[in-house]
Amino acid sequence: MSSNASNAMSWVKDNVQKFMPGICGVAIGNEVLGGSDVELYGALLGAAKNIHSALSQLGLSDAVQVSTAHSQNVFSNSYPPSSCVFRENIAQYMKPLLQFFWEAGSPFCLNAYPFLDYMNDPASIDINYALFQKTKGIFDPKTELHYDNMLDAQIDAAYAALEDAGFNKMEVIVTETGWASKGDGNEAAATPENARTYNFNLRKRLAKKKGTPRRPKNVVKAYVFATFNENLKPGPTSERNFGLFKPDGSIAYDVGYKGLKTSSADSIVLSLKVNTYLPFSRFASLHSPY
Repeated sequence: MSSNASNAMSWVKDNVQKFMPGICGVAIGNEVLGGSDVELYGALLGAAKNIHSALSQLGLSDAVQVSTAHSQNVFSNSYPPSSCVFRENIAQYMKPLLQFFWEAGSPFCLNAYPFLDYMNDPASIDINYALFQKTKGIFDPKTELHYDNMLDAQIDAAYAALEDAGFNKMEVIVTETGWASKGDGNEAAATPENARTYNFNLRKRLAKKKGTPRRPKNVVKAYVFATFNENLKPGPTSERNFGLFKPDGSIAYDVGYKGLKTSSADSIVLSLKVNTYLPFSRFASLHSPY
């Protein structure tokens, strides 16, 4: 996609144009910057430009945003939130990418997982803080802001990094967040009870239609990861158990949705029935910039 505009045009026709008006955005890759495949870093911007150009030529660029989802690995010094900046080794790729997205009117897409942060340091992090439960939270001495849940802090850390890079007005959207319902022996927090608590409380948090302490007027928007458990995914057991539903369409744990029959599992579209929640099916995903 980065080196051949014709490939980008063909992809957009096949994966976006055919499904309009059902798509609101295209994600160019997933967690490319900060990932292990450094060769992809340099291809990301060119792919985004070619996809956006194809959308423009087809008259779709006003309806379909182009962005890419970032993991928290693109940040350094993210605690407290106000200290967060982008890692120096990706700055040469990140800043031109942000400039292009800013000009295109695209958001900064963040995959934010309190589950992963808690698993990395359970001795220091209150699990109630990660699960939107009652807790004393944290205080950011630089901004004098209080955080009663970790997701808000992760979002505001991204805003701080964007401000440091010169993009004060770019919106942050959470493109993945969730909690594993099952894990290995060293993943004790991955339980159905915790997964249910996290996603149920996330629903309540989004329903408030409010922003974060740093950006109170920017209503939080989020995608839940994931609709289904990915039973063939490699890695720790938790990686296969982030779904609200099992692969056959039956419910994994109850956050207010009914189980599905297997025949309808492929066509599920979930909405949390609040304006701040983005339906699962509306982003086309281009998994590799190549």
